[in-house]
Amino acid sequence: MIDQILERFSIAQLNPMQEAALKAIQPGKDVVLLSPTGSGKTLGFLLPLLKMLDDKQSGVQAMVVAPSRELAVQIGEVFKKMQTGFKVITTYGGHAMRIERNNLTEPPALIVGTSGRIADHLKRNTFDPTGIGVLVLDEFDKSLELGFATEMKYIVAQLNNLKTRVLTSATTLDEIPGFIGVHQPDRLDFTVSAPPLRLNFSALRALDQDKIQLLFHLLCTLGNEPSLIFCNHRDAVERISELLSSMGIVHGMYHGGLDQDQRELALIRFRNGTHHILITTDLASRGLDVPEIMHIIHYQLPATASVFTHRNGRTARMHASGAAWLLLAANDFVPEFIETPPVFVELAEAGELPQPTPWETVYLSLGKKDKVSKGDVAGFLMQKGQLPTDALGKIEVLDHRTFAAIKRPLCEKMLRKIKGQPLKKKSVRVELAG
Repeated sequence: MIDQILERFSIAQLNPMQEAALKAIQPGKDVVLLSPTGSGKTLGFLLPLLKMLDDKQSGVQAMVVAPSRELAVQIGEVFKKMQTGFKVITTYGGHAMRIERNNLTEPPALIVGTSGRIADHLKRNTFDPTGIGVLVLDEFDKSLELGFATEMKYIVAQLNNLKTRVLTSATTLDEIPGFIGVHQPDRLDFTVSAPPLRLNFSALRALDQDKIQLLFHLLCTLGNEPSLIFCNHRDAVERISELLSSMGIVHGMYHGGLDQDQRELALIRFRNGTHHILITTDLASRGLDVPEIMHIIHYQLPATASVFTHRNGRTARMHASGAAWLLLAANDFVPEFIETPPVFVELAEAGELPQPTPWETVYLSLGKKDKVSKGDVAGFLMQKGQLPTDALGKIEVLDHRTFAAIKRPLCEKMLRKIKGQPLKKKSVRVELAG
């Protein structure tokens, strides 16, 4: 079955970390898996987890807890793509509790979710935890960092029949809290053997304390190459976004203060090429399904070596290379924890504003729960919207809505043609996403 799963992911063979995880994660074993972001940890723990599921057993058998809604959804989607025959349900804050409770009336073999929402379900007794023998705490250090220890402690206390605990992290865990209940875990550390990032590290210094003109100059120099701009706080993201908008820089914004729909749309637009610049907090430094990033821009200095590492880990992943930029005000110093000093550079004359990308994002009011697939949406847009094949980009079908990338020059014309047309005999609203 593993060969079939790998074929579905277009993977020729497991990497060394995944091979080691498959051997180490067994019933009755506790495992700590340390491996860099982008190394395939999700498949690394889902494959051995799958071997521990029993198709003759009813009820929830395994649980994966993630620090963010986006990571939980990503894990759930990976498990669905594996096509195991076992049901999985993803649960998280911002998702209607009523829908989740209805879904749990027929319990899945695997439940994936954020700690707060899973704890909420356990308090409401919406599913029976007694059959859960496997618990995975993914990006465990991040959950602690975000303050979810209380929720995780409550969850673990409700799982009385745990046989296997798996903790994953992209960085070394200094200490594992006693409430997790791990005893003499097998430790798989692939951080020390990870290949060095093929990362060009440069620094730019502003003439004064205001770095916004320096950032604008850099973005005009880089053009439309995919870039993440990291700030330390939500208000900084909002402020920088407002200033760049006034300067004509097309971009997206992502931080924990936005509601789920706003965050989701920002990532969808980034993935489908509607914009190539995303201003974000460190929420985007780990566990997100985003495309290869060419440039990491540290607009505000990272607070720790770990933060710096995770930010840079969004680029130069797997077989790619990338660039990191440190933006310094006139009196700033390079943090001491940055062991490899950057090369200070001066930019040439500022180029033109990055041109709008070729794509725009369109929203459709039907999704998976309406029995709508990517193929249905593609056929609908090309036939009834009279779109040529090369004018239709990435399609993402969610539970109750769908987003599709359309070539900008044809977007308005397509929307006029498709207005009032049914999709699979169902009424559908189609409009620019926003």
